[in-house]
Amino acid sequence: MASAYKVLGVDTSLRSSGVGVVQAQGNVLRAIEYSCIRNPASRPHSGCLRTLHAELNALIERTQPDAVAIEGVFYCKNVRTAVTLGQARGAVIAACALAGLPIFEYSPRKVKQALSGSGAGSKQQVSRMVQQILSLNETPQEDAGDALAIAICHLHHRTSVAALAPTPL
Repeated sequence: MASAYKVLGVDTSLRSSGVGVVQAQGNVLRAIEYSCIRNPASRPHSGCLRTLHAELNALIERTQPDAVAIEGVFYCKNVRTAVTLGQARGAVIAACALAGLPIFEYSPRKVKQALSGSGAGSKQQVSRMVQQILSLNETPQEDAGDALAIAICHLHHRTSVAALAPTPL
């Protein structure tokens, strides 16, 4: 039997980061754990980053993933939003790097393409494919579903020709 390989997918934001761990064993993919790391609007910015880092540390300790896949940076019209997202990504990347995990980055378009066959696929198509691929009884919450999609994308690319696979951060 093929050995299991686990990927932690992260859809980063300051207030509601989706996280999901997907295990591949042979051609079978299954969700190990998925949820959202939430920060209330009343929590100070620094507290949000601390919570994000601490929750990721706990998830990594619990699930012991082999790699991490995160959504790449995309265009933001608002500079403040871009900076805040960058800081949240930094907390995520730091937690994963400190755990010694290789980190891979995928554009939203690449994730959609891996799951729906089209880089312009709708969120609903991607969500349905996550549910189908992982044999889930219900559709995961949107941010958690996006994190699972990112993990699945990495698993699809991991089995591709090595020269085409993205390089770790």
